[in-house]
Amino acid sequence: MDLQLQGKHVLITGGSRGIGLACAREFLREGCKVSLVGRDARHMDSARAALGAGGEVLSGHCADLRDAAAALRAVDAAEDALGPIDILVNSAGAARRTPYGELEPQAWHEAMQSKFFTYVHVMDPVVRRMGARGTGAIVNVIGMGGKVPTPTHLPGGAANAALMLASAGLAAAWGPRGVRVNAVNPTLTLTDRLSEGLAADARLRGSSPEEVLRESEKKMPLGRLARPEEVAAAVVFLASPRASYISGAVLSLDGAATPMVV
Repeated sequence: MDLQLQGKHVLITGGSRGIGLACAREFLREGCKVSLVGRDARHMDSARAALGAGGEVLSGHCADLRDAAAALRAVDAAEDALGPIDILVNSAGAARRTPYGELEPQAWHEAMQSKFFTYVHVMDPVVRRMGARGTGAIVNVIGMGGKVPTPTHLPGGAANAALMLASAGLAAAWGPRGVRVNAVNPTLTLTDRLSEGLAADARLRGSSPEEVLRESEKKMPLGRLARPEEVAAAVVFLASPRASYISGAVLSLDGAATPMVV
């Protein structure tokens, strides 16, 4: 299927690792220009080398997106390098997983800063520019913790729930200006960040991360965890003109682990 993405400029936050990096690879395959934003220069260098694309279609920018001014500078730098942003994919930041008995108020503040505001600080300038041009698509990668609370991910889940509401609300607000906003909810996905969550669950259960991983896989109806490229495939479709009438949707990508009607 031709997704009609040739030549589109895609900005991906959290694009140097995990799901964000998998999204970058898929968009490049579709003939897009891709700008990556991440905090760590070393990870950014590794991502650019792994993607193997030239500067005419790939740019990388380091920024701490918890800072609104830094986020705006990254957006400006991306557009200076590759032109107006047609598609925004937010996959940056992750709230630290903490067993509920270890929670303190600061953990809730940090979760909002690291997950909610890293998305909002980029969406705010980008959606306004898309709206002014009368076209654009935003896809937010938001964990299933916003729909299904777990005792090791309550602050992060609260931030995810807030992001889902913001995504749906922005879709309704900016739809008349030609901007679509959607979200995907991946469950446990085989990325570097997974190890932190496994360790938190292991502490809570008095088990080992390896045992937690085995138990998690057994619970999945498909018998395994998600791969980053599987999440990326859904993101790329939702960002494409082929999904032109899908907006305000929040798509669960959990392999039917939590049966629900939404």
